Amino acid sequence: MRRESQLLRVFVTRNLPDSALAPLRANAEVDVWEGENPPPYEVLKQRTAGCDGLLCLLTDRIDGELLAAAPQLRVVSQMAVGVDNIDLAACRLRNIPVGHTPGVLTETVADLAFALILASARRLVEADRFLRDGAWTTWSPMLLAGPDVHHATLGIIGMGRIGFETARRGAGFRMRIAYTARHVHTEAERELGAVRMDLPDLLATSDFASLHVPLTPETRYLMNQETLAQMKPTAILINTARGGVVDTDALVRALRAGTIAGAGLDVFEEEPLALGHPLMQMRNVTLLPHIGSASVATRTRMAVMAAENLLAGLRGAPLAHAVPAGG
Repeated sequence: MRRESQLLRVFVTRNLPDSALAPLRANAEVDVWEGENPPPYEVLKQRTAGCDGLLCLLTDRIDGELLAAAPQLRVVSQMAVGVDNIDLAACRLRNIPVGHTPGVLTETVADLAFALILASARRLVEADRFLRDGAWTTWSPMLLAGPDVHHATLGIIGMGRIGFETARRGAGFRMRIAYTARHVHTEAERELGAVRMDLPDLLATSDFASLHVPLTPETRYLMNQETLAQMKPTAILINTARGGVVDTDALVRALRAGTIAGAGLDVFEEEPLALGHPLMQMRNVTLLPHIGSASVATRTRMAVMAAENLLAGLRGAPLAHAVPAGG
């Protein structure tokens, strides 16, 4: 894997487990960004220039300007499933394959989505804070009471792999499953008794509406003032997909007005969420710092997959997990 007797060069935008970095270092000159926060864009562009490969995260903006500054770049490998931070059209123009890490995080993210359902319904974060603040003085009949999860209706917005696994977890709680999808999901209907609906009917029916769609021009602000108004006033919105799928300002208004009862959010339009953001002050919102895939095993496997994609691209071989040509 040498070019003109020199090792190929790669830039990795965050420190990764050794099981991912060691194979890269055995085959290339590896430059790793050691900071906890993402490299600033100008630094990212500078460090990528002159590299043959780039292993990036969803927090890194990979656009045409960056690609133009890296004329010998031959592969981009992202340690994430979604690739909305990457200009795929610009990569295609350069014939640069783009890798990602699908599949491995499916069940881990589904676990987190269902954890958000439970935490939001049973007000777990609020209850923890209540206890720690010394506000608990006695048992009270309706203290921190919330809705039941069992036998409620779970609406899956986007019945892909993660949506399906989330629905499976809901079925374990004897929830009724409704879903939206471009096509009938035969397995979900046969195994879980899921019922396919259009979005307005699903929102009007669901006690919990869980988002599992990628961020595309069609899904940006899928949940907006109009669609939030179609939900039950007792319903809870769950988002473990992408922050841009929800119009945050519309969500804040809906929560304040009682249009919906609550939300459980792992992703946001702007990350990290600002400390002074209105969502931070709302007791009926459970907030998490984008930890959907954050199990040790899953994050390690994602890093290894990203490294494997990168090495394949450096060799000129097909990527095991390439983003489809159509994005």
